[in-house]
Amino acid sequence: MPAPPGFRLPPPLQVAWLVADPVRFFAEGRRRYGPVFRIRLPGMPPEVCVATAELAEQVFATDGHGGRAGVVRRAFLGPLVGEASLLTLDDDPWWRHRRLLAPPLHGRAVARWSERVADIAAAEIAHWPLGVPFALRGRMERITLEVIMQVVFGIRDAGRLRRLRGLLPRLVALGGSAALLRLPPRLRRWALTSPLPLRAGSLPTTRFARVRDEVDAILYDEMARRRRAPDPDATDVLSQLLAARDEAGEPLTDREVRDELITLLVAGHETTATALAWTFERLLRAPRVLARLREEPSAGEGGAYLDAVIKESLRLRPVVLATPRVLTEPVTLGGHRVPAGWAAAAVIPLVHSDPEVFPEPERFLPERFLGPDAAAANRAWLPFGGGRRYCAGAQLALLEMRVIITEVLRRLELRPADAAPERARLKAVTLVPARSARVVAVPAVAPSGSAVG
Repeated sequence: MPAPPGFRLPPPLQVAWLVADPVRFFAEGRRRYGPVFRIRLPGMPPEVCVATAELAEQVFATDGHGGRAGVVRRAFLGPLVGEASLLTLDDDPWWRHRRLLAPPLHGRAVARWSERVADIAAAEIAHWPLGVPFALRGRMERITLEVIMQVVFGIRDAGRLRRLRGLLPRLVALGGSAALLRLPPRLRRWALTSPLPLRAGSLPTTRFARVRDEVDAILYDEMARRRRAPDPDATDVLSQLLAARDEAGEPLTDREVRDELITLLVAGHETTATALAWTFERLLRAPRVLARLREEPSAGEGGAYLDAVIKESLRLRPVVLATPRVLTEPVTLGGHRVPAGWAAAAVIPLVHSDPEVFPEPERFLPERFLGPDAAAANRAWLPFGGGRRYCAGAQLALLEMRVIITEVLRRLELRPADAAPERARLKAVTLVPARSARVVAVPAVAPSGSAVG
C-alpha cells in the first residue's frame, strides 16, 4: 500500500508558501494529489492532510487509540498554556481534565451567562465610533476578553480587572509571537527558565516571562482567596474548577487550574473574536442574508436562522486551519498507509469546501444548515474539531456569537469599509481577516424611524 503523495518542495519553501497563503497552499495540495496528500514542515514529522469529512472522522478516531494531539501542540503552545492543559495533555491525564472541565462548559451551564454576555457586549458597543472605518476584530476582542475575565475567571475586583485588561492581551500576543514560536524548543526552554537570559529585558522570551508571571500572581492569589472562602453559589468556571473532584476524590492543583484558565483564554478570546469578525465580514457582503436575518420572525439569540448564519460563516471562514494528531500506530487513509510517527490532520477549509457536501462552496448560503441537506452539512462541519477532542469551549463560543451578533444588530447598522472581500491571513495558528474586518457603523433605525441607542 503506497504512502500518500505530496509536495516535492523543500520543507522551508513549503512553510513559506503556507504562511504566505495558507488556504491556497492546501487547496493546491488537494488539486494536485486528491483528498489525501503529504506536506513537510521544518523540524516536524511528515504530515498527511485529508480533505473530506469521512477521512476526517478516521483521523479523529485515532483519539481513542493510535493518535495524540497534545504532543503536537506542546511545542508551540506549551510555554503559554502550560503542560497541564487540555491542549497539551494526552491519554489518561487529558481524559481526567476533560471530565472535570466539561460540567462548567456544557450547554445548560453556559446558557445562564447569556444576560451577562449581553450586558458586556452592550457596554462595549456603546463606545464604538460612528461614521468612520474601524477594525471590528479588535473591538470584538475587547468583548470576548471581558467575558473571559468575568464569566470564566469570575474576577470582581475592579483593580484586578483593570490590570488583567492590560496584561492578558499582551500575554497572548507575546506567547503567540513569531519571535517566541520560531525558537528551537530547547533554546526556548532555557531562555524561559535560566536566570541569565531572564535578566535581559529586551529578549522576547523575557518580556513574555515577565507578563506571564504577573498574570500568574493574580490568578494564584485569586485561587488562594477562594479556597479560603469558597462560594457554593458561584457560577464562574474558576470557582467550579476549584470545587471539582475526580473519581478518586482528588482536586485539580493550582497549577492545573491555572493552565486550564489560560487555555480557555487562548481558545476563547482571540478565536471567538475572530469568528465574530469573519461572520460580519461575510454577512455585510451578503445583503440578502443580512436582510433575512433582521426580518426573520425567530431572529434573536435563539433564532434558527441566526444559528445557520453562524454555522455558514464558520464553514466558509474557519478560524482553525487543521487538527493534527501524531500517530503512535500506522493507519490507512484513502488507500494510503500512514506510518507511526507521522502526523495526520483534517484540514478544515478543505473539508468545508468539499463540493460533494457543499455545492457552490464559495457562496455564503446559511440555508445549507436548514434544508434537507442539513444533516450532511452538519456532519462535515468541523470548526471545533471532532472526535473525543472536540473543543470543550464550543458551547460558550457559540453562545457568545449568538448574543453578541444580536446585540450588534439591535443597536447598529454596519457596512463594509472596503468593497473587496478580506482574504485569510495566518496569525500564529489561526486564520484571521487580513484587514481585521474593517467596517463603518451607524445607529440602527427602529421601525418607528427613531435611532436605537
